[in-house]
Amino acid sequence: MRAVTWQGKRDVRVENVPDPRIHEPTDAILRITSSGLCGSDLHLYEVLTPFMTPGDILGHEPIGIVEEVGAAVPDLQAGDRVVVPFQIACGNCWMCLTGLPTQCETTQVTGEGMGAALFGYTRLYGAVPGAQAEYLRVPQAQYGPIKIPHGPPDDRFVYLSDVLPTAWQAVRYAEVPEGGSIAVLGLGPIGDMACRVAQVRGAGRVFGVDLVPERLERARERGVETFDLRSFHDEKELVAAIRDETDGRGPDAVIDAVGTEAHGSAAARLAQQASAMLPRKLSGPLAERFAVDRLAALHTAIHLVRRGGTISLSGVYGGTADPLPMLTLFDKQLQIRMGQANVRRWSDDILPYLTDEDPLGVDDFATHRVPLSDAPHAYEMFQRKQEGAVKVLMKP
Repeated sequence: MRAVTWQGKRDVRVENVPDPRIHEPTDAILRITSSGLCGSDLHLYEVLTPFMTPGDILGHEPIGIVEEVGAAVPDLQAGDRVVVPFQIACGNCWMCLTGLPTQCETTQVTGEGMGAALFGYTRLYGAVPGAQAEYLRVPQAQYGPIKIPHGPPDDRFVYLSDVLPTAWQAVRYAEVPEGGSIAVLGLGPIGDMACRVAQVRGAGRVFGVDLVPERLERARERGVETFDLRSFHDEKELVAAIRDETDGRGPDAVIDAVGTEAHGSAAARLAQQASAMLPRKLSGPLAERFAVDRLAALHTAIHLVRRGGTISLSGVYGGTADPLPMLTLFDKQLQIRMGQANVRRWSDDILPYLTDEDPLGVDDFATHRVPLSDAPHAYEMFQRKQEGAVKVLMKP
């Protein structure tokens, strides 16, 4: 089959690889009809290279048709149409039953000290072959896949794999009071969708911050009050402008949908780049022990949110030696919630919104739909924020 493989920093290629096969009775084989390109994939493209191996198959946002199922997968059969969550979980362990499939005790990557295995996402999360391919082996298929109806286009449901539950959890974790205010930092796919979810869940005012004109315009068209980072001399001016809209206090909650690729610390960027350039035997241990994120967005969130408010992190951070302003966090009495989205915890809540009325705007959410063969260009375009790219779907 054809698949998108990682070969090095900013180097992805579409290659022929062996077709996946059933290995365990809880496996299924999926013929992929669409697969998303995620902001998290860009971390593999550039920042998390010490944890990658040439030939790794990328991607974790698939929708498709079941081709084959193992003997211990009673609720799926060939021909079913499904979306597959990005994390791999059993559904039966204590963590899964508690609503935390991202911490599944069956698939935890204990050798790396990490949570549940993920599709297409570094050795830290199991190095499981990913979904930017023609076919996908789906472990724990007795729990993970979400059955959806035939008929509507892939765009209607594909975001159940990641974008929708990640944005949904970000808003739920933010705990915005009815009619309250929320600011979303970063209007890429997750930030954009988080704004939409906040609106349908009753937020009174939604502020969006970014510096890419096309992303600001998309959010503005849906009623988000946007702030262009380029219009402010520094973070203090931005914080002051949003506080002026919230009686001087700041919003009730802030979602950081940017993560470690925020504009900011040049020193942290240099550390990331230096780690990626070292030989693999050195870069991995160095990144694990001393990794430092670029924390500009998180620091903005801390300064922006009102006292007693909540910060919800959906942007990916990977550092283990990040300096945080603990005095400010304590003094402002802030709550911080974060983590990978627990897809199956939220999927039943989200499905009623995926109707023909399309209140979340999923049918036209993608800005680009490209064949799998165009993956190298798609990665470069998305990483450089060119051609108005916000969300890219690949078609095998």
